[in-house]
Amino acid sequence: MKARLKEQYTKNVVPALEKEFGYANAMAVPRLEKISLNIGLGDATQNAKLMDGAVAELGQITGQRPVVTKARKSIAAFKLREGMSIGCMVTLRGQRMYEFFDRLVNVALPRVRDFRGVSTKSFDGRGNYTLGIKDQLIFPEIDYNKVEKVKGMNISITTTAKTDAEGLALLKHLGMPFRQ
Repeated sequence: MKARLKEQYTKNVVPALEKEFGYANAMAVPRLEKISLNIGLGDATQNAKLMDGAVAELGQITGQRPVVTKARKSIAAFKLREGMSIGCMVTLRGQRMYEFFDRLVNVALPRVRDFRGVSTKSFDGRGNYTLGIKDQLIFPEIDYNKVEKVKGMNISITTTAKTDAEGLALLKHLGMPFRQ
């Protein structure tokens, strides 16, 4: 079974981008490469139980087991030692990536309170987009009663676009709600 967004990409987005940017080849059209989700938990230095909750929630949101990230250096001011668990991350590719992007755009982002669209200024200069979310409860997979602490996350969308304009056009055609 193909993801709904993947079909939309091949049928609607590729021809629209070929026309807009004048690509000679369908393989030159930008596409989604991967989506990385990251939860950084500085509070996990005091309470290691928070990490278990973050790993479980990120696993529920993505459908894939997260990798626990560890501190590379010791920082005395933050009471952090080398090798301590301070976050978790997941990289989505292929069908899971398209399904997650579809859920993010159509289900999760509209649930944000006072949502007016995401900023167009979060591109990195090479067509990749990063988005910060303050509350993991916007995803319907998370049970509100089981959440100990509200955790934010970073979502990085990596594309094959060469410029920010191409990346913006790709994400707009895929349904990302940008602010006017």
